[in-house]
Amino acid sequence: MDMDLIFEFIHNSYWGKSRTYEEQKKTVENTLNFELFHHGKQIAFTSVMTDFVFFAYILDVFVIDTYQGKGLSKKLITNILNYDAIKNVDKWILATSDAHSLYKKFGFGTIKNPSMIMEKMSERAKKNIRII
Repeated sequence: MDMDLIFEFIHNSYWGKSRTYEEQKKTVENTLNFELFHHGKQIAFTSVMTDFVFFAYILDVFVIDTYQGKGLSKKLITNILNYDAIKNVDKWILATSDAHSLYKKFGFGTIKNPSMIMEKMSERAKKNIRII
């Protein structure tokens, strides 16, 4: 994996501006990661937080700009959802502000009972992160 590429892309995204390099590295070390490469160069990335049975959270999905619009996000999500170790997980979630149509193609929809979902955010997250 190209940690510099991953950090730069996510740090310049709407969702990851407040992350430090060390925080991103720790995230990568503690999640199941998926990448796409073209001629040995990393062109896409995402990770999954999971217990491998009941729950999986897809985060940090990206394809670098010069490779966008070629169906690679679909390929990446297909690879994740068909990965043997997690393909039978009961509940998948993700957060997005701009890719709803992509994820709907894979069966994602709005939370059925949002009143059951609760969150607790750090003070840093309250100040810096738009969608989490």
